[in-house]
Amino acid sequence: MAKPQLLKPLTAARKLGVLLSATPEEFQGRDISREELNALQADPPEWLRDLRRNGPHPRQEVARRLGVSTSGLARAGVTEPLTTQQVNELRDDPPAWLVAERETHARVREEEARLRERRAGGS
Repeated sequence: MAKPQLLKPLTAARKLGVLLSATPEEFQGRDISREELNALQADPPEWLRDLRRNGPHPRQEVARRLGVSTSGLARAGVTEPLTTQQVNELRDDPPAWLVAERETHARVREEEARLRERRAGGS
């Protein structure tokens, strides 16, 4: 019988898109099997649904919700996890750094798309 693949709690939290320090102690204190991870993804318990809904969110999720890169967050000095409410407040009344980083992020994505098309077209 094959030994089940175990993930460190940090890796499992990243795959679930949540901040490890915000998860329950029983999640943080042990390795998570691939089967457990799949079950959490398929039928998330209340604590996981609440974390995904309200945060605090890891940097990658904050960046995605704001439409910027993680580097953009760092340039703006946003280093701490943010809650959904904090993210929404930034989106509702975007500071100058957020407007600028969104523009930068959009230009980078456009350039990446142009390069992908160019490579696909063989030019």
